[in-house]
Amino acid sequence: MKERLNELAKLIEWGLERCLEYAEKDISRQDVLTESMWYSLSAGGKRIRPVLTLEFCAVCGGSTENALAAACAVEMVHTFSLIHDDLPCMDNDDMRRGKPSCHAAYGEAAALLAGDGLLNFAYEVICRGAGTAETKVALIEELSRAAGVSGMMGGQVIDTLWTGNITEEGLLEMYGLKTGAMLRAACKMGCIAANAGTDKLAAADEYAKNLGLAFQIIDDILDITGDEKLLGKPVGSDRKCGKVTYASLCGIQKSRETAKRFTKQALAALDEFGSFGDADFLRDLTEKMLVREY
Repeated sequence: MKERLNELAKLIEWGLERCLEYAEKDISRQDVLTESMWYSLSAGGKRIRPVLTLEFCAVCGGSTENALAAACAVEMVHTFSLIHDDLPCMDNDDMRRGKPSCHAAYGEAAALLAGDGLLNFAYEVICRGAGTAETKVALIEELSRAAGVSGMMGGQVIDTLWTGNITEEGLLEMYGLKTGAMLRAACKMGCIAANAGTDKLAAADEYAKNLGLAFQIIDDILDITGDEKLLGKPVGSDRKCGKVTYASLCGIQKSRETAKRFTKQALAALDEFGSFGDADFLRDLTEKMLVREY
């Protein structure tokens, strides 16, 4: 699994570098914009979302190279969300992935524009990538829905403006939008790039829905119990901001049990892609994310 993960990560890094090289040539007089975009985009991270895009394309019989533009676009939109999430008007976090967050390094205005730049550039990258016009439209539709009011941004609004009593059911609904929507898009975009049928698209969606819930609950646990050096950001930021999370609401033990249940359901959805062999990397990756430390 580690070898495959490293292979995919290297391909993603290569693709992201090529994309930003193009942007630098196109807007050479706005160096601070491309510099701040690349600052956050190149900070590393797990690259889980673009890896899922490439791997779902592969298990659907497609070429990972055909899904590379979509994978890069997914990572750009994800990085945009992190830049904006760190801003003083949101979580006000000065550290991200082990180094100063974008607004701490470049100022709020540049960080805001860097996030906007990545969001818009993502769709340009898809347009310039491989595939038919029909496939590109489907990819853009999937990504824009996941990033917008029906997905990540809608979840962020709920998280930011929540009033009244916070319930377990309400938290899971919000997580399904804020975290789950982009994971669902990442997996389904891999299927779309491979021209997969509706059964595989539905299975990828079910997988990612459960993975997203497990992923966010583990994040909540790590914000309480994690190692700052491994996380690359301060622990306790949710408590500092007065945010209620699944772990703070339900406790660590129940949170681990719930994450394990969602992980089991995600693994079951992978049966659509073959019981043995074909989806083994995805199974191993899914189980590893349940016990991750960062």
